[in-house]
Amino acid sequence: MSGQRDIRLLLADVDGTLVTQDKVLTEQAVAAAQQLRDAGITLALTSGRPPRGMNMVIAPLRLEGAIAGFNGGVLVHPDLSVIESHLLDAAAAKLTLQLILDSGLDAWLYTEQEWLIRDAKAPHVARETWTVKFDARVVASFSDADLADAVKIVGVSDDLDRVAACEKQAQQKLGARASAARSQPYYLDVTHPQANKGNVVTTLAKLNGITPEQIATIGDMPNDVLMFRKSGFSIAMGNASDEVKAQASAVTDSNENEGFAKAVRKFILNAG
Repeated sequence: MSGQRDIRLLLADVDGTLVTQDKVLTEQAVAAAQQLRDAGITLALTSGRPPRGMNMVIAPLRLEGAIAGFNGGVLVHPDLSVIESHLLDAAAAKLTLQLILDSGLDAWLYTEQEWLIRDAKAPHVARETWTVKFDARVVASFSDADLADAVKIVGVSDDLDRVAACEKQAQQKLGARASAARSQPYYLDVTHPQANKGNVVTTLAKLNGITPEQIATIGDMPNDVLMFRKSGFSIAMGNASDEVKAQASAVTDSNENEGFAKAVRKFILNAG
């Protein structure tokens, strides 16, 4: 199968894909990364996380490819030095914040270096802190200066229908001014229009001197569909929704059952 597809780079989502639900990078995943390296295939990562929030997987994977944090809002080398970044337009950032708050969601704001929140006890803050391994800075409100430096604004709620509705409203009202997509059922990520996983594929193709058709992608969420469409071959995780699975070239096992490692061996390396 891999002979029919000249795959030079695998672009992997992190949460729900590369790591387990408990955010663990398994030995099998690390071994699969080594097998890719042995085959001369570059592994790159993309995630809604900030780049420094992926620091804990870089060394175990011996990562050589670029890391696209904030869904492509900031691209960095494995040493976290910045390749390029895309800030939200200040007016779009202000409208995004208003839409999120008016929808009854909590709001987080990320700059290149910081994570700003309004309430340290709000839903998912503790979990996110544990996941990304650094603390947020609590502010009374987001200032115009904060909004001008925003790389990503997140709407957060455990009312999943409300998050889905806010996603549709944000897409309608922001239009071409921003990219709005759920990175988790409870997170709505809003970034610069070029900061989406589809654009990550085209950017990585240019950086690596290859075509988008030579890139394979693997993910589990609606925002991963954007990179599925741009790449030569796409793999949905077994834990993805039927809607996401329907838009992928192939489906692997879940992230709780070594879906990443199995996908690398079956679809990328054709090793069974």
